[in-house]
Amino acid sequence: MTTYRLKGLDCPVCAGEIEEGIKKLEGVSSVSVDFGTLSMKVEALDLAAVEAAVARIEPGVSVERQDRGHGHDHGHDHGEGFNLRRELALFGAAVLLAAAAFALEATGAAQGLGRFGAWAAPLLFLAAYALAGWNVVAGAFRNILRGKVFDELFLMTIATFGAFAIGQFEEAVGVMVFYKIGEMLQERAAEKSRDSVRSLLELRPDTARLRRGGEWILVPAEEAAIGEEYLVLPGERIPLDGSVVAGEGLVDTQALTGEPTPRRAAPGAELLAGTLAVDGALTARAIRPAGESAAARIVELVENASHAKAKTERFVTRFARVYTPIVVVLAALIAFLPPLLFGRSLADWAYRALVMLVISCPCALVVSVPLGYFGGIGGAARRGILVKGATVLDALAEAKTVVFDKTGTLTKGVFKVLAVVPAAPPSAPGAFTEDGILKLAAAAESRSRHPIAASIREAARARGLSDGTEDEASLVRELPGHGVVAEIGGRRIVAGNDRLLHLENIPHASCAAEGTTVNVAVDGVYAGRVVIGDEPKADAADALRNLGRLGVRRAVMLTGDEACAAAPVAAALGIAEVHAGLLPGDKLERLESIIAETRAAGGSTLFVGDGVNDAPVLARADVGVAMGAGADAAVECADLVLMTDEPSRVAEAIERARRTRRIVRENIVFSLAIKAGFLALGALGVAVMWEAVIADVGVALLATLNATRAMK
Repeated sequence: MTTYRLKGLDCPVCAGEIEEGIKKLEGVSSVSVDFGTLSMKVEALDLAAVEAAVARIEPGVSVERQDRGHGHDHGHDHGEGFNLRRELALFGAAVLLAAAAFALEATGAAQGLGRFGAWAAPLLFLAAYALAGWNVVAGAFRNILRGKVFDELFLMTIATFGAFAIGQFEEAVGVMVFYKIGEMLQERAAEKSRDSVRSLLELRPDTARLRRGGEWILVPAEEAAIGEEYLVLPGERIPLDGSVVAGEGLVDTQALTGEPTPRRAAPGAELLAGTLAVDGALTARAIRPAGESAAARIVELVENASHAKAKTERFVTRFARVYTPIVVVLAALIAFLPPLLFGRSLADWAYRALVMLVISCPCALVVSVPLGYFGGIGGAARRGILVKGATVLDALAEAKTVVFDKTGTLTKGVFKVLAVVPAAPPSAPGAFTEDGILKLAAAAESRSRHPIAASIREAARARGLSDGTEDEASLVRELPGHGVVAEIGGRRIVAGNDRLLHLENIPHASCAAEGTTVNVAVDGVYAGRVVIGDEPKADAADALRNLGRLGVRRAVMLTGDEACAAAPVAAALGIAEVHAGLLPGDKLERLESIIAETRAAGGSTLFVGDGVNDAPVLARADVGVAMGAGADAAVECADLVLMTDEPSRVAEAIERARRTRRIVRENIVFSLAIKAGFLALGALGVAVMWEAVIADVGVALLATLNATRAMK
């Protein structure tokens, strides 16, 4: 996939035309043009043909290929398509000429100019029109020559030419002047929205201070290798994801996570690129290349998100293509049918038709709807909620069911051994002691990277049963979702859950203790169990309460842990529906059933998880939500990524999605209602062109400003 920056793109309709034109090229498998970020993503065999096609479709737009390593480098200029300083100068000159023409007409001064007096005011009006609307008229004729007739430029040109034809010079100039005012104000509002998101795309510093040759030197961040040490001074942004090796201080993570309170960073703490060192110099060791850092992830997700268009956006694009020709035909009928059939005044009915053309421009919809979604995505990103597209926002807004994984999602995922319970009393023949069971379990789990295995090894070290370095186990076989089978000193050790004991046909007592249980068997004989606890996250209960407040009536826990481990956590959080002891395939099957039930009720289903085994269900859910600190596979498969490990952000994401959709719908209803009203007033001869153009500009501007509220 290649990303282009589109310089000079100042029209959302033009963005749609570029996208449609590129789609028709041979060898193009996918293309998306986004007016919000002024960018195009395309997958094609012949990129030169794509670049040439853009120049052919929109001659005023130039393409600039973005380097993946600097994808966040968005400039502020718009090329030659929209030059604010030039437009203001032309606009000012047009207003002065129009004012002079008005003055001549109002004072009668034109009579003192002799035989040229009758032409003085019309010529001044014509000059003002040329200055204010030259690019509109030129664009309309250029599009007509390319076979694109029905667009906003065509509507404004026909309306104002018609006004000149029936002698309404001042109204023709007024329409074009107000149109230019609206165009400039819309561009400014759109640019403000882009600036807000652009700040997210500039999180990562371009340079890093690396230790090389015994000295600290500044080099491009992309040149830093994993394992190299870098230095961050107070007030500087952290250039790379890393682990602190020396120094201590506060780090402001608000730009990435939305958290207002700085975090204390000390040796061993993880640093995220794009965060800010508040006080204290920190020396850290890079753990990821610059292109894979937290900041780079945000840049990529936000940029890609703007290209995933919602159904509403696609509907508005299709609507604008059909709506404009219909209005032109309707205006033509209004202009000519009454004079032909009923002998009415052609000038009067032509004027009514021109009013209809002025008010019918679809700018308000075409600009404000994409900007609304763009603002919603950007606003969420500022809170550490990375949404992978407008389609995800729409699905979030329909959330009726939220399904949670347990470990690492609702709980901290930090396990500790609570108890070791032998199967038989110490006095019984062949009975195992607590220390003996724990030592065997730690040895069997010595090669596992699972958090439960780590907690068992840590408990064994704490009791002096292990120094953490031995690896006595041989022929180790780890069964995902079950446990471990290993040989230690010639004995066959089984350490795992209830399912594993059943697979091994080992008789044992049923689980009775609260918490995660690791059963231990030696040579086919049940020895006892290790009980491990994991506590809920601090905001997990708030997350469930907030979801209920938003009308999410069904909260479900799907976990691979046994029921005795899942039940206490679910009870503490108020989750009534728990499905425990599930393998990854079982989770997917259960989720399929939940999705079907929720869709039947007219809602969408969210799944929230963080582990590698959650990747299939994250991909299958209507909206997959991954914790940012979770496994890369989970993050890649998810539709929404939380940069913090706070499940309460799920409710915030739903609330923001609903607010964004509400703003988009407000713009659609408001725009269509005003336009429908003025179309009727124009047809009845009540509205005049001044009112029509002010209404058109006002609707477009208000809709655009309303769209920027989604950023807040």
